[in-house]
Amino acid sequence: MTPRLYRAALAAASVLLATTLAACGGPAPTPTPTPDASTAPTASAGPDASPTPTPEPVPVSNSIDGITVQGALGSVPQVSIPTPFAIDETRTRTISEGKGEGALAEGIVEVNYVGINARTGQTFDSSWEKGEPALMSLQQVVPGFTKGLTGAKPGERRLVVMPGVDGYDSNGGRTEAGIEVGDTLVFVVDMVSVQTAAPSGVAQQPSLPVTVGEADGKPTVTIPTGEQPPSELVIAPLIVGEQRKVGENDIVITHFRSWSWNSGQQIEDNFGDLRTGPIADALDGFKRAVIGQPIGSRVLVIVPPAYGYERASQKPAIAAGDTVVFVIDILYSYPQS
Repeated sequence: MTPRLYRAALAAASVLLATTLAACGGPAPTPTPTPDASTAPTASAGPDASPTPTPEPVPVSNSIDGITVQGALGSVPQVSIPTPFAIDETRTRTISEGKGEGALAEGIVEVNYVGINARTGQTFDSSWEKGEPALMSLQQVVPGFTKGLTGAKPGERRLVVMPGVDGYDSNGGRTEAGIEVGDTLVFVVDMVSVQTAAPSGVAQQPSLPVTVGEADGKPTVTIPTGEQPPSELVIAPLIVGEQRKVGENDIVITHFRSWSWNSGQQIEDNFGDLRTGPIADALDGFKRAVIGQPIGSRVLVIVPPAYGYERASQKPAIAAGDTVVFVIDILYSYPQS
């Protein structure tokens, strides 16, 4: 069995992520993604792991300059390693620059990768061979992968070289993958998409019936006193992200704030917590505003009663027939398995 990666088993992430706005006006349960059989570097080897003999020691280097990577971003990389090779600590090198916000140490990433044992020069894992990128939480992988990919940007190709202590030494190696205690592992990783801490993209200046500002790093909305709300749904991107678009069946991770048109007062502030859930289960106006928007976007949506609260809601407290204004930061999304 090769080192296991969970495509959607993001257990650590789901502890941090709360709920998304449900169509009934209250919160919907956080989904628990289901693992599949794809593989990659995880923090646990499983019950079949057993100690393995330590091979002859390899001189330890403090440089990865001798490792070369060729090939275009998105294609299978050609990696040359002066085997046998060992590194002193996890080290990285950017092969191709990315763009936007970097990956979070506690976030979710979608990547293509190849893993090579630097002692033997043998490839032990490759998402390219599986035919699709891998989705993972950086809290669920071996320490070297977390260290190596934190801060990597969408569209970046990164070389990550980790010593055994940041790989599989604590699990006695991975004999079934040809990995012994002390083996240095070399990964070339293409960042397909990353969860961000804040919106990242191209700022827009739409004409709006409300005034949008910012205070303490959070968006603010001022609703004009005495003005009638729009009768139709208004969807206005304020920042257009540069990652892939949200699909209609995705699990979506957001920050959002909302305001009552009737009172002009703020209703909810979820910028202190991540919210996640199936976008298909969200309030109709919220859902329409998010689907099709790129990850990294900030979107303002004005939701009239026909798309939102025709009936009163207790959580949050909204009067029947009120129009609600949302500002939504789309921090990540991934397909339901």
